[in-house]
Amino acid sequence: MNEPLPLDHGHLQKLVTADLVRPDHLLGAHPVTENGVEGVRFAVWAPAAQHVSVVGDFNGYNGYDNPMQRLDFGYWGAFVPTARRGQRYKFRVTGADGRTVDKSDPYGKFFEVRPATASIVWDSDYTWHDDAWMAARTQRFDQPVSVYEVHLPSWKKRDDGWFLNYRDLAHQLGEYVTYMGYTHVELLGVMEHPFDGSWGYQVTGYYAPSSRMGSPEDFKYFVDHLHGLGIGVLLDWVPGHFPTDDFALAHFDGGPLYEYADPRKGFHLDWNTYIFDYGRNEVVMFLIGSALTWLQDYHIDGLRVDAVASMLYLDFSRTEWVPNIHGGRENLEAIAFLKRLNEVVHHMAPGCMIVAEESTAFPGVTTPTPFGLGFDYKWAMGWMNDTLRYFEEDPLWRKYHHHALTFYNVYRTTENYVLAISHDEVVHLKKSMVMKMPGDWYAQRAGYRAFLAMMWATPGKKLLFMGQDFAQSTEWAHEDGLPWYMADQPDHRGVMNLVQRLNALYCQRPDWHTADLKDEGMLWIDADAADESVYAFLRRDPGSAAWSLIVANLTPVFREQFPIGTPQGGEYRVLLSTDDGEFGGFGTQQTSLTASDEGWNSQTHSLRLNLPPNSVLVLEPLQASAVSDQR
Repeated sequence: MNEPLPLDHGHLQKLVTADLVRPDHLLGAHPVTENGVEGVRFAVWAPAAQHVSVVGDFNGYNGYDNPMQRLDFGYWGAFVPTARRGQRYKFRVTGADGRTVDKSDPYGKFFEVRPATASIVWDSDYTWHDDAWMAARTQRFDQPVSVYEVHLPSWKKRDDGWFLNYRDLAHQLGEYVTYMGYTHVELLGVMEHPFDGSWGYQVTGYYAPSSRMGSPEDFKYFVDHLHGLGIGVLLDWVPGHFPTDDFALAHFDGGPLYEYADPRKGFHLDWNTYIFDYGRNEVVMFLIGSALTWLQDYHIDGLRVDAVASMLYLDFSRTEWVPNIHGGRENLEAIAFLKRLNEVVHHMAPGCMIVAEESTAFPGVTTPTPFGLGFDYKWAMGWMNDTLRYFEEDPLWRKYHHHALTFYNVYRTTENYVLAISHDEVVHLKKSMVMKMPGDWYAQRAGYRAFLAMMWATPGKKLLFMGQDFAQSTEWAHEDGLPWYMADQPDHRGVMNLVQRLNALYCQRPDWHTADLKDEGMLWIDADAADESVYAFLRRDPGSAAWSLIVANLTPVFREQFPIGTPQGGEYRVLLSTDDGEFGGFGTQQTSLTASDEGWNSQTHSLRLNLPPNSVLVLEPLQASAVSDQR
């Protein structure tokens, strides 16, 4: 482990002026040797505190043995020669309000397993084996990104009901993700948190992986092993709010410190959490330091920033709010923080991606700074809502909502989008994805297969929550492991086979990913067959002659010899049919796959296709040809 930075005036001042982007190299607990004596140096920010001491295993939690010295700019420090790696500790803070509270370390690297809350003195001795991965990783928009979103505590459990260790998960999850063909995993709230039911979104340890599943070294092994399999690792990161637990960040020095003082600006009524004060440089550095810790020290390949909309707007989900200095509703301090975050990350962790979960039409989320927020990607929440509403409709009425599936293409190149079907869509009585589909069990699976094929064929990067790739019929429950027995049943295995095939097409075919974020990546053939609920479009690689034709029939009606325009004649072949028997369908066959010179849909040629009910066909010409740039 590298020696910590000197705890002197100059380095403390850099925190105050927002010039030290790794404050964890200065604050927290650091095993050191001072004047030939081994021990641990502790440092903490508590400007309004009357007194601070460090207590722990090394002094029997006696608040008198190791008082901390008040340093410049509201910081406190102490060297404890009796402290060692692996010992528990807390900061005993007598705050401005006169209360004395034992606080966990905001910069703690390791914590006790909940419900215990002490920090643990730690330094890492892990040896990485992913040099080649780290040197080669790149954030190129023309690369395939197919993300498997995972809640590690409930992906699988041990036979006794406890959590799998990170090392066990590395092998089991790595094998599954490789088999399914995903390019990345994204981990729900893996940072330390006290309440399982928060899914990790109410964080108390912004610098520590959850001890439920092992040590920091175990988590590094997890990342290292997945990198060895060619799988990227993304984390959900929550800089928008933090819990009110007394032992953690809340009122750290007896009053508002990490949070805004005015509750109209500093408290989330919906989530019962505090909002970070983005106007304080020390808070901004705390958050940026957390992001860099994961990207640099833990070799994480990207962060999905949670609840960005709640950060951007001062009136988010509230009736009483404080306008900004211009009288507007935007949180200018949070906007400045997000821009600084993205600038620092892209400079200091090149090749990493930063993704915004942003649910409004805020402009320029993925526009580079200074003109935009500087994110690499944004979740396509509009696409998700429109598409789910359409597929949940009774097919009898879908013709009246036909353009719900085409509207995304009006704005899809205004941002860099990820098509995300996340955990939020399969909890709180929303039903699992397959159970959202109308009809009987066969119709539900057929409809869901069509949904998945349309999702993968639509331009944009992909994200699917665990369990939905084998058509889990129950809602996700964080306290239970996934019902893996379902994946062994033919009805569910068929959907799993489809997702595996879709990932293969998406990753292997340049027309399915190189122009994900460009206008040229897609060309509508027929967007207006509302009465039949039929859609037809091309996916294209503008850099080559590769292209494919996607045809969807989204009613439970068999359409025989349905005409579809094509840009060239000759023979075609079926790359995928969601009605194939291996996916759980009937296996409908085509009479002919030779395009005639009869023009249709403003194209020069046409095919006559048998369209199975609730299905998607993917075809390609046997003789590749460049497709004219029509729109």
